[in-house]
Amino acid sequence: MSCYTDYDPALERLVEPSHDELLYCGRIDDMDRDRPVFVQPGSFVKFAFSGSSYVKAVVVNRRRWSDSWVGALVDDRQYRVRIERDGEPVALTLAEGLDAQLPHELTFFKRMDQCHEYTFLGFLLEHGARVEKARRLPRKKIEFYGDSVTAGEVAEATHYMRQLDPPHSGEYNNAYFSFAWATARRLHAQVHLVAQGGIALLDGTGYYETEDGAVGMERCYDRVYFYPARGRMEKWNFARFTPHVVVVAIGQNDSYPVDVMREEPGGARAQLWRDHYKAWICALREKYPEAWIVLTTTILYHHPGWDRSIGRVCAELNDPKIVHFLFEETGRGTPGHVRVPEAMNMALELSGFIEGLSPRIWE
Repeated sequence: MSCYTDYDPALERLVEPSHDELLYCGRIDDMDRDRPVFVQPGSFVKFAFSGSSYVKAVVVNRRRWSDSWVGALVDDRQYRVRIERDGEPVALTLAEGLDAQLPHELTFFKRMDQCHEYTFLGFLLEHGARVEKARRLPRKKIEFYGDSVTAGEVAEATHYMRQLDPPHSGEYNNAYFSFAWATARRLHAQVHLVAQGGIALLDGTGYYETEDGAVGMERCYDRVYFYPARGRMEKWNFARFTPHVVVVAIGQNDSYPVDVMREEPGGARAQLWRDHYKAWICALREKYPEAWIVLTTTILYHHPGWDRSIGRVCAELNDPKIVHFLFEETGRGTPGHVRVPEAMNMALELSGFIEGLSPRIWE
C-alpha cells in the first residue's frame, strides 16, 4: 500500500500506484509497485477518471541539477508543473477547474532526463471520484537511445530557433516535444526513451559528468539509472519491452573533448570508436533479434565524419534489418538544441523513413 497519508479521506480519494486501472509506459524502476521511480524522460502513467474537478500527483523528488518540472496531459491539453521541494512528499496540482460531470483522461509524464528523478506515490481526486482504465496503449513499439535531443532538452525555447540556447534552468525541457516521442505519436506506437543530456558512446567522452567522470551510453544502455552515485544500477529486463523498431541517435556529443572524426578520421582513436559502436549495436541486436535498428544522429551541429563512420559500421554489419538514416539537415540544422518545430520536422522525416522500411515492420 502507498505510504502517503497526508490527506483527508473524507475529502479526497488516493489512487495508489498499484491500482489496477493505471497504465505505465517507459523504463521505470517499479521493483516496489507502491513506490515506482520515474527516471527516464518520457516515462508516464495514465488513467481515466470522473467525478472530480481536479487531479493531483503525489511525488518525492530528488533533484541533481536544474529546476525539476513534470508534465501532464489532461484531455489532450498539456500542463507543466514545477516541483518546489525535494526529499519529502509533495502533492502537485496537475489540473483544476475540470467539469466533474464529464470523464477525463490523464497522462502524467517525465519531461526531463536524469537531472532529477521522482518516486510516485499516487493521485489525489475528490472524494467519491470514479477511476477507470485509460485508452489502451498502442500495439506497435519503438525504442530510442539518445542524448539531450532525444530527451527534448530546451525544445520549448522556440524563440531561439537555429540559435544557441538561452539561459534556462530546465523550464524549456520537454520530452513530449522531442523528435523521438513525436515520431512514436506519428507512428501510433508505444515508446521508450533511453536518453540523457550530454551523453556520448564511450566513458570519458561527452558532457554527461558524474562523480565517476563522464559516463558513456555503452556502459548504461541496459540500466534504468545512469547515475553511478545513485547506488542502484540494476540491469533492465529487456524481455519487458520488445520493440519492433530501435532508433540509435548517438554521435553528437562524442567529439568532446577531442573531435577524432575531424582531426584523424583514419586514425586509431577513430577506429576505436567505430569498434565500440559496432560492438554496442551487436549487443542491441542480441537483445532484439527481430527488430529493425535505425542508426542515425540529429540535426545538431557536428562534423559529418561521425555520420560517415556510422554508415561504415552499418555496411560492415551487413544486416538487412540494420539501416542508416540521415535527416535532410543532419549535423547542420542548428548550433543549439532542437526546438519544437524542428523536432516535428525530424519526426515527419523519420516516421516516413520507418514506414517505408517494410510492409511487415510491425509484425
